[in-house]
Amino acid sequence: MSNKSKIIILLLILIYGHSFSQSIDYKGDVTDVRLIRSLEETNAAKLAIPHIVQWKPNHLIVAYEEVLHGKTDMASIASVVSTDDGSTWQTPNYIFDKNEKFGNMQFAYANPILFKPEGQDILWCFAMRNPLYQPNSEESYLVAAYSGDGGRSWYNVEPIMGYSGSLVLAGNIITVKENGETVYLLPAHRNSLDNGPVGGARVHFVLKSKNLIEWDIAGFVPQPDDVWVHEGHIAQGETDGELTMVMRTSTMQGNKALNNPRAWSTTSLDNGRTWSFPKEEPKLYNAVSEAAFGKTANGTYYYIYNDGPKSSRMTLKYKTKRFNQEWTGEKIFFDAGIKNSYPSVIEVNPGDLRIVWDSGTHDQSRTKIHFGKLKVE
Repeated sequence: MSNKSKIIILLLILIYGHSFSQSIDYKGDVTDVRLIRSLEETNAAKLAIPHIVQWKPNHLIVAYEEVLHGKTDMASIASVVSTDDGSTWQTPNYIFDKNEKFGNMQFAYANPILFKPEGQDILWCFAMRNPLYQPNSEESYLVAAYSGDGGRSWYNVEPIMGYSGSLVLAGNIITVKENGETVYLLPAHRNSLDNGPVGGARVHFVLKSKNLIEWDIAGFVPQPDDVWVHEGHIAQGETDGELTMVMRTSTMQGNKALNNPRAWSTTSLDNGRTWSFPKEEPKLYNAVSEAAFGKTANGTYYYIYNDGPKSSRMTLKYKTKRFNQEWTGEKIFFDAGIKNSYPSVIEVNPGDLRIVWDSGTHDQSRTKIHFGKLKVE
């Protein structure tokens, strides 16, 4: 082989990153598992909290945190593109870079949420922004960026906020119709030391927007005294205006797993303006870890979650259910004897899901970003 050929091959590897299939030994129903990014390829302390969206058929974008050294959960937000339905992934670029200066200020970011409005050739990324001097992201505010080229380049935009408090993001944006108009709903919660404009230091709420730039409160979730409900994911219900939100849980004091570690849910019948008092979901395990909850175009609900005790976050399992039926028994989604957490899901065809999550080793969390596919009936 000539030196020129070797150089071309090397350049292709650098450009397309993980362009070749990795052999990953695992158990579970997820297929086509790929390693998107590993810690060794970055200067980050961790790789965490990925989120996925589809730009067009076979064109996927994943955003994730490159967590800063010395910070609990503050990061630069990177994005990476696949144009072959997740088989290979290109070189990442930054959506929000902690090195960028705004006058004398620098910021760190967390919890990216990607969204492509139906019928529009624009892609959005929402995230949390906090001054770089803060130790963690709990006092963050909403920040946004958009891309017109399928996630290859990004441009920051300042949201116009009717809600002025801090927030934490986790779940997907949901689209509803009101009087013929499209309304976007974004679940969020507060985990602040200070009381805020929607209630106490810890409260779950939903933001709404008609244009993805101007945001205000749609409604907030009644807060139980002893159970902290947070990191909610919203799914469409069975009737017009009906929404269900399933939330991660912990004790209000100490952030411990509940004695009966289960997710709790709340329901809205008016497109997110009012929400029922949260109740336990007896079939949905949750020990202080975000789970992905949603509904497919075929009407099947899914719940992808960690089993095991708090902080173990090893095997990812899942359950499904149809309307007016019981949840299935637990099924293994991904088990490789390593730590896994924070699954994010996008549906590319009815019942055909694309999922990303952060992984680690047996003893260390969040050293990899993984991708896979799952079909649910």
